[in-house]
Amino acid sequence: MLQLNYSGFELEVGTDEAGRGCLAGPVVAAAVILPKKFKHSFLNDSKQLTEKQRVQLRPYIEENALAYAVSFVWQDKIDEINILQSSILAMHQAIDQLSLKAEYIIVDGNKFNPYKEVPHETIVKGDSKFMSIAAASVLAKTYRDEYMKKLHDDFPHYNWKQNKGYPTKQHRLAIKAFGTTEHHRLTFRLLSS
Repeated sequence: MLQLNYSGFELEVGTDEAGRGCLAGPVVAAAVILPKKFKHSFLNDSKQLTEKQRVQLRPYIEENALAYAVSFVWQDKIDEINILQSSILAMHQAIDQLSLKAEYIIVDGNKFNPYKEVPHETIVKGDSKFMSIAAASVLAKTYRDEYMKKLHDDFPHYNWKQNKGYPTKQHRLAIKAFGTTEHHRLTFRLLSS
């Protein structure tokens, strides 16, 4: 059962990212502040949900959250500062964009850089423990998937509408056959050795 709050602060932000392990496209983070009485029957870590469930959840989260924001960090920045720092940057940017000021931040995972003066806690598997992190994981994943599906139209060889830029065998074979695009992360191991 997911918990609604970790810190006791009313304006507690949950944040998570999607796309860390991808070979192409941005890393996307979301930040969400949920109201005290928020609930949904199947809200969970986005990886535990079907694509259909995530798509159904997104408007519900957006309509019922006290505040939410989504941020993209692009592949050239990922190549410049590395994927961990890019993930944290995306989370910070999402928190920056919130219409309410965070009183406390809970972060999925075990790495985060302090955000201004706001206290934070990193929580391993936080997206399967706290509703706001789970909600952020759903937003990050759906926004990123939507973007990769749009890119697919211009780059159908890589089948991004299916693999979303993750390192599937088919994606790696397409890189081998057709080379890279401006959307590929050139510091990643793009071909299996």
